[in-house]
Amino acid sequence: MAQNSYPVSLDLLVRLTAEQSEDQKTVGVDPTVITAPEARKLEEKIKKKGGASLVGVKKNLVDLVWGDQRPARPNEKVSVLDIKYAGKKFEEKIEDLRKELDKKKGAGFIVSMLDEIAWLFNLRGNDIPYNPVFFSYAAITPTRAKLYIDESKLSADVKSHLGDKVEIRPYNAIFEDAEAFGKYLEPGASPEEESKSSKQKVWISTKASWALSLDLGGEEKVEEVRSPIGDAKAIKNETELQGMRACHIRDGASLIEYFAWLEEELIVKGTKLDEVQGADKLEEIRSKKDHFVGLSFDTISSTGPNAAVIHYKPERGDCSTIDPRAIYLCDSGAQYLDGTTDTTRTIHFGEPTEMEIKSYTLVLKGVIAIDRAIFPKSTSGFALDTLARQFLWREGLDYRHGTGHGVGSYLNVHEGPIGIGTRIQYSEVPLSIGNVLSDEPGYYEDGNFGIRIENMVLVQEAKTNHKFGDKPWLGFEHVTMVPMCRKLIDGKLLTPEEREWLNAYHQEVYDTTKGFFEEDERTLKWLERETRPIHVMEFALS
Repeated sequence: MAQNSYPVSLDLLVRLTAEQSEDQKTVGVDPTVITAPEARKLEEKIKKKGGASLVGVKKNLVDLVWGDQRPARPNEKVSVLDIKYAGKKFEEKIEDLRKELDKKKGAGFIVSMLDEIAWLFNLRGNDIPYNPVFFSYAAITPTRAKLYIDESKLSADVKSHLGDKVEIRPYNAIFEDAEAFGKYLEPGASPEEESKSSKQKVWISTKASWALSLDLGGEEKVEEVRSPIGDAKAIKNETELQGMRACHIRDGASLIEYFAWLEEELIVKGTKLDEVQGADKLEEIRSKKDHFVGLSFDTISSTGPNAAVIHYKPERGDCSTIDPRAIYLCDSGAQYLDGTTDTTRTIHFGEPTEMEIKSYTLVLKGVIAIDRAIFPKSTSGFALDTLARQFLWREGLDYRHGTGHGVGSYLNVHEGPIGIGTRIQYSEVPLSIGNVLSDEPGYYEDGNFGIRIENMVLVQEAKTNHKFGDKPWLGFEHVTMVPMCRKLIDGKLLTPEEREWLNAYHQEVYDTTKGFFEEDERTLKWLERETRPIHVMEFALS
C-alpha cells in the first residue's frame, strides 16, 4: 500500500493556533494527543507570535462535553502469538532491551507504541481495525516489567504466558506511575527505593505523548529516543522471515484465483461487478487460506480514473462498476498468523492505450531496479529511491508517494523506522539484513488511470565478487508471488537483463503457486498464460 510522502502536515495546525495566541494568550492542549517534539514546536511558534505559553490540560474539554455518552474504548480479547510464529521468547526480547538500557545508561523505557508492545510480549489483539494490536502501555526497567492494560482483556492463557515476569497494572495507572518513575526511576516505588543514579533519564519514544513526558518530569528526567524496540522489531528473525515467505505464497495464490475469476466474470460472462463486490470476493478467497486472520487494510479496488487516486477506498453502494475496457488497480493485503501481506497489481482486461502500456512498463522497470539492487551495508532506503524513479524521470514523469515502507510480521502493514523514499527519517536508519519492506513505484494521471506495482522484499546479504571496505553487501529477496500483467508490458522497453528477471520471476510464481490449482482449471490456465516467457521480439503493441 503506497505511503503518501505528503501527509496532512501539523504545520498548518501549528500556524493557525499560534496566530490565535497573540497578545499574551495562553494556549491549552490535551497533552495525550500531541508528542513532546510537537509541543515544543508549537510553543516556539506561539511565543514568536506574541503568545504567552503552551500548557497541558489534563481534562480534555471535549471529553467533558461527551460526559457518559463518550463511546467506550474497544475492549477486544488479547491472544498469545505462539513461539512457532514469533520465533523468539518475550523474555529474551525484554532482556535484549535491558542490555540496551544498560549500555546507554537508561533508567528505563516507557513503551507507548501499540505494535511495539504487541511484539515485545508476543501478544496480539483486535482493538484497531486491520492492526492486531491492543490498547496498552508498558514500562521496562532493569528489574521490572509492567503491562498497563484492562485486565478483563487477558485470558487465563495470556496470564499464564506472562507469568510472574510481567506485572499487570490498570491501563490508566500509567500516568500515576510515570510521575513516580520520574521521581524514583521505578514505577510505583517507595521513597526508600529512590535510585542513587539520579543522572539517569527515563526513555520515551519520540512518538510518545507529551503527557508522558510531563508526568515523568519533563526534559530534565526524560530522554526522547528512536525506539530501540522499533529498531529490533524491524529486523525479523528467521522464523518470521520464513513465515513471510510462506504467507505470501498462499496470498499470491488467492490473488491469482481472484484475477482469473474476475476476468471470466467480466469478459466471458459479461457480469456487472462493482469495486466493492470485487474486494469482497478477494476477501472470501483469502479467508479460506491457512492461518488467515483478516485483512491488513481496506482493499483498494479501483477501476479507470479511480485508480489514479492513490489512497482510493470504494464505498459500498456508492462506487464504480469495474470497467473491463479500463485499467484495474488492486492494492490489498491480509493478516496471517505467520505474516502480513501487501500486494498491488494493475491489470487490463481489454485493449490498453499506448500511454498505459508505456507507463506500466516504466513502473515495472523501477520495480525490477529495486529488486536487483546491490548496495553496501549502512545504505538507507533514502539512497535507493531514485533507482525506482529513474525511468519515469527520463520521461518527465514521477509519483507522489514513497517507493517502499516497512511491514510488520502479523502486525501493522506500515512499520517504521525503515522505508524507501524521500522522507528524511528514511535517511536516518540504514537497511539491515532481516528488514521487510515494499517495492512499489507507480504513475498516476488524474481523471484517467493509475498504475502501481507492489512486491514485498526481504533484505539479505548479497553475493559479490569483491568486498570493498571489507564489509557485507546487501540485496533483496522478493516474496510476493503474483504475475505481472502481460498486456501492459512493452517488451521493447525492457533490457535483456530485465526480460531475464521477468521470465525467471514468472517461472518462480508458476512453480510456487500451481499446486493450489490442481482442481481449478480456470485459474491454472490463467496462470499459465500470464507466466509464459516474454521473448525479445514480443511487445505489447504487436
